[in-house]
Amino acid sequence: MVRTRLSDLVKDRLGTFGLMAPSIAQCAVGAALAWIIATQLLGHPHPFFAPISVLICVGVGLGRRLRRLVELVVGVSLGVGVGDLLVSWIGSGAWQLGLVVALAMAVAVVLNSGALFVAQAGSSAVLVAALVPGEDAGGLDRMADALTGGVIGVVAVALLPASPFAIAAKHLSGVLDALSTVMERAAEAIEKRDADLAAEALDEARATQAAVEEFEEALATSKEIAMISPLHWHRRARLARYETAALPVDLALRNARVLSRRTLASLGEASPPPAALAEAMREVSEAALLLQLELGAGREPTLAQQALLAVAALLRPDGLGFSAHVIIAQLRSVVVDLLQATGMGHAEATAALTPLDEPNGASGEAAQRR
Repeated sequence: MVRTRLSDLVKDRLGTFGLMAPSIAQCAVGAALAWIIATQLLGHPHPFFAPISVLICVGVGLGRRLRRLVELVVGVSLGVGVGDLLVSWIGSGAWQLGLVVALAMAVAVVLNSGALFVAQAGSSAVLVAALVPGEDAGGLDRMADALTGGVIGVVAVALLPASPFAIAAKHLSGVLDALSTVMERAAEAIEKRDADLAAEALDEARATQAAVEEFEEALATSKEIAMISPLHWHRRARLARYETAALPVDLALRNARVLSRRTLASLGEASPPPAALAEAMREVSEAALLLQLELGAGREPTLAQQALLAVAALLRPDGLGFSAHVIIAQLRSVVVDLLQATGMGHAEATAALTPLDEPNGASGEAAQRR
């Protein structure tokens, strides 16, 4: 068990390194190039803002690089401007440093509450107040260094790009894996009448929001890379499938949380949900994995759509207890959400569900026709 977990951890870390290796290369090459340009072409003896700007703009995490560039340059400019102005009036020292930082960050918050913007204004003010006047470049030179590094960072992203599809696929895979696990655990809990398993499913469901937020951030980064890099311009349509899936998958997970909570409550009732309901959950779980595989392969998710349509034709709360009715209602919602993630419109996805007022015989005939 320990060896398996260690092996999974190593594989996960190696996969993460493979995903982030292009960003590491961008940072290394960009920082060196920014230093060379600032020292050799601009003639700045200590252009520390140039390589720092590359690291912040490119980063090894996910985020909007163009917004980072703007916040970086404007934040540095603000910090340098406030710092130079105040230091020329009041000199350098501990209390002067504190005053310069406070004023620079206060002005930054008033102008833009972004964390990077405020942090850059404060850190730039620190550097200006701490450096001895005359031993370093002036404020305009620092602004030029920040701009140089930021531009080189964007160029590095364009010419040495990480794969936007690999980034989006990895994070959507995590979201759909989480959804599949929640549905599988809930199904097993119903089959075994095991409240502990249902509680585990609920815990899994509650922990999925972080994966959703990471996917949204990864998708924003992927779209930006595809926009910046000429190497990926011709493949933007493939990324559009991930954009289509983003909101519906988030909604599916929200509905899965309600489903898990009701599953746990239902196991304490006199009439627990039937085993057939567990089978439907398991089919939705498998459809989520199919969606993951088809999107990752760059294909239209037709198999996932067909699997979901088959489930949609059968989900109907006939003669069940209150909790089972709620579970089926949530499961129907999850199916509609995932059908929309495959590219189907909301009206069409909703119409695929068996009408609640349809007689049982008609429901079976409709399922056979599908």
